[in-house]
Amino acid sequence: MEIGAASSCSKEHQKIYHEWFAFADSGPIPTPPLIPIPLLAAVRDLTRFDPLPCSRADGDGRITGPDAIKFFGMSRLPRADLKQVWATADSKRLGYLGFGEFVTAMQLVSLAQAGDEITPDSIKRDDLSSLNPPVLEGLDTLLARSKHLVKRVDQAVDGFPQAQGPSTDHWFTSKSSKKIPLTAVTSVIDGLKRLYIEKLKPLEVAYKFNDFVSPLLTNSDFDAKPMVMLLGQYSTGKTTFIKHLLKTSYPGAHIGPEPTTDRFVVVMSGPDERTIPGNTLAVQADMPFSGLTTFGTSFLSKFECSQMPHPLLEHITFVDTPGVLSGEKQRTQRSYEFTGVTSWFAAKCDLILLLFDPHKLDISDEFKRVIGSLRGHDDKIRVVLNKADQIDTQQLMRVYGALMWSLGKVLNTPEVSRVYIGSFNDKPVKESAVGPIGKELFEKEQDDLLSDLKDIPKKACDRRINEFVKRARAAKIHAYIIGHLKNQMPTMMGKAKAQQRLIDNLEDEFAKVQREHHLPAGDFPYVDHFRDVLGGYSIDKFEKVKPKMIQAVDDMLGYDIPELLKNFRNPYE
Repeated sequence: MEIGAASSCSKEHQKIYHEWFAFADSGPIPTPPLIPIPLLAAVRDLTRFDPLPCSRADGDGRITGPDAIKFFGMSRLPRADLKQVWATADSKRLGYLGFGEFVTAMQLVSLAQAGDEITPDSIKRDDLSSLNPPVLEGLDTLLARSKHLVKRVDQAVDGFPQAQGPSTDHWFTSKSSKKIPLTAVTSVIDGLKRLYIEKLKPLEVAYKFNDFVSPLLTNSDFDAKPMVMLLGQYSTGKTTFIKHLLKTSYPGAHIGPEPTTDRFVVVMSGPDERTIPGNTLAVQADMPFSGLTTFGTSFLSKFECSQMPHPLLEHITFVDTPGVLSGEKQRTQRSYEFTGVTSWFAAKCDLILLLFDPHKLDISDEFKRVIGSLRGHDDKIRVVLNKADQIDTQQLMRVYGALMWSLGKVLNTPEVSRVYIGSFNDKPVKESAVGPIGKELFEKEQDDLLSDLKDIPKKACDRRINEFVKRARAAKIHAYIIGHLKNQMPTMMGKAKAQQRLIDNLEDEFAKVQREHHLPAGDFPYVDHFRDVLGGYSIDKFEKVKPKMIQAVDDMLGYDIPELLKNFRNPYE
């Protein structure tokens, strides 16, 4: 499965685009005395746009909207065409163009100059890589006069530059109280990092949100690639499904009719083929798995990463899980909290696939608990009825009905879950069993599922924003709950009895907080889980609600995030 179109071109064109990219990323058009005033005025007239305010010459490997407006304006294309060029090149809506996206944009500009209409499908054209660079009037003169300003970008394999933005690791580790300057923010994700550190994280730390709900976020949590988690009983084809998409096996994969995958395996991109043990993975700063240390060594010994170089893994990371087994005995034999781990991954993942086998439609007690742990992530869930070519058409109809009946008892939502039917492996469909109509159905279902997967990278930035807003609201409610419980504690005597009374009547206390602050009941945490964690704390030692912290989060949700999205939207809108 391929996602998007690789930005390829000849070495000659690549050298030209490399020079253009470095120039566009080096800052505004040089000011005197490097460029005579008449020439500078002529260039400004040529671009037909108002001059940009002076900004720093960053050379950060990202071309943002302000960088692009004047540079792309040299093409003399109408604003409507440039708007479509940017929207198509920045398909992930990150708010900037890396080198690969820049090459795509330049190829689309060439198409538009040739009179072709720019559409999202233009990126799929076979002749895109053979197009000559576009005509950018006045650029050669500017390049000649500012050669010494253009910073060379380190080249990777095949001469392509490393499309990495400025490092933001120190934002999360620095003990300095200084605020992160706005000029350091060059993308939507960077903006979310800044808002988290300055406004949301202080609230989480003050009221121990990380112990009750979710660990504190790190730099790698924001920068991680989109993840897809596969859940299901043993031998429903989870590992085979990943192998089918990659069109090859991955390190450590084992497939068989018995329960083969006995651990959580993260399949992700890497320079070479290797496996990384869970304990090592959890302490790597560039990996988004540090939060899994809360589940202990027993889990980490059953967790590993499988790395390999693969085009698909450049865009998506897969999480293969152990088969969910039947019976209470199987749950007690696990040395870690299985549902807790699946819930942790569910919060991080962009898509969750529940795989079923026509011969394994029963939903065991453990599977029911696992699906229950996905609460709040219903929009991510997709159901896959795999190995459907093992039964004939009449049986398939009955199996589908039975599956929907079983799911209806577990998924407490009024909507019908999307179910994909097919046989997701490398073997041809058994047409003798399903007939020509069944084969056509499977092909269409597979195309729909692959289309859903291809959309994940495009929606990844929107998903990050969505999860960030959900987290902010949860942290705010958590602070209200803790503050309310703190206010119910006596000043001097009887603190132990008062705390026990509050813990026993936690449902009523939640209701009081909801009425007092007019909060939706669906946003409140699980009472039982909250009660368990709260039992390990002394409520009296928590801080009272600080209105300034709450107001900072409200301002972030009501003003800062909308303003951030506005600043990094399509510059031609």
